[in-house]
Amino acid sequence: MGILSGNPKDEPLHYGEAYDLWQFSMAAKGCVSGYRALSYHAGDKDLKKIIGDAIDQAELEVSECDEILVHNGIVPSPNLPARPEAKLEEIPPGARFTDPEIAPMLAAGMSAGLVICSQIMGKCIREDVGALFAKYHATKAAIGLKILRLAKEKGWLIPPPLQVQRPELAEAHR
Repeated sequence: MGILSGNPKDEPLHYGEAYDLWQFSMAAKGCVSGYRALSYHAGDKDLKKIIGDAIDQAELEVSECDEILVHNGIVPSPNLPARPEAKLEEIPPGARFTDPEIAPMLAAGMSAGLVICSQIMGKCIREDVGALFAKYHATKAAIGLKILRLAKEKGWLIPPPLQVQRPELAEAHR
């Protein structure tokens, strides 16, 4: 039996896994704070629900990553101070993010999270850590899909130019 053959939770983290868990947790702590701020700016109840889902997911990521770090003798990054609550009507219009601005910000964050989770999964030799980031990847994809559907439904999605018919095909049919 080698050092990496047994219960994955008893295997040592390699330096990349330790750094990725620490960095991912720190970023998730920033997401909790940022998403809370966006929730104060959001007016649409469906958007607020998705932001709540994103906050819950980021808090789960913090909890699970920090638990692995502590179990392996690594001190996690500090938590950010709690953000004071704000009411939408108290935020000046020039300082407020609108719902059509918030939705793509959330979508971009989820998209970046997918890339990061994929990179971490590709580096892992501990199966439990790889599986954890596969779970995060799936959840971020699901939240991203919710955001896309909501943006389409509300008319917030601004698509790039769409190529309905390619020029060479139009000429070939003449």
